[in-house]
Amino acid sequence: MKQSSKFSSTFLLILLLNFTGFCQSTPNKDQAYIFFLHNAFVEQNDLNVAHPEYGKAEYNEILASYRNDNFIVFSEIRKKNTNAAKYAEKIVKQIKKLIKDGVSPNKITVIGTSKGGYIAQYVSTYLANPNVNFVFIGCFRDIDIEQAPEINFCGNILTIYEKSDIYGVSAIKRKETSKLKINHFKEIELNTNLKHGFLYKASDLWIAPSKKWANGNYDLN
Repeated sequence: MKQSSKFSSTFLLILLLNFTGFCQSTPNKDQAYIFFLHNAFVEQNDLNVAHPEYGKAEYNEILASYRNDNFIVFSEIRKKNTNAAKYAEKIVKQIKKLIKDGVSPNKITVIGTSKGGYIAQYVSTYLANPNVNFVFIGCFRDIDIEQAPEINFCGNILTIYEKSDIYGVSAIKRKETSKLKINHFKEIELNTNLKHGFLYKASDLWIAPSKKWANGNYDLN
């Protein structure tokens, strides 16, 4: 219990340190916030380690891209072998705190790649707020319906997957089985031929539409 409490405190401190300008008594109603959840490779390896097929994960470059467009970004490198569902509960608490402090739910976006995308799906399920934005990237397989039946999409949902990637396909089936409210739903199929490696790159092919989604542009025009 002591170790769990210590991790929770550390996690909260990390997020608070990233709350640039958030410590004001009245948050900026126009400010957009992003929770970015990285893939499993970053969780298991140092950032300078390259995947044998996909190369280095451009984690810092991805964060910089969002921050350069004036998003306040909350993100951390998770501990190895993090439990996705339990970690999602921590994110839910942080989002509820933001909303309680006056941030509009539609100004909050949870973006996850691969394992981070599965964590984001659990956040969507547990939070059950149809006005929060979510971007799930390379993180759905048809077998998930049977293997993770507890997941229900809720919110404004954008899914992005790569045609050559066997680890991420269309999530229409999950949308159809979800019992919670989905205000907006859209999918983007990429054709980079990079397989699962497409999400290792700080590529505007998926970052640009995720920024539009985070800004409430649900038509992606």
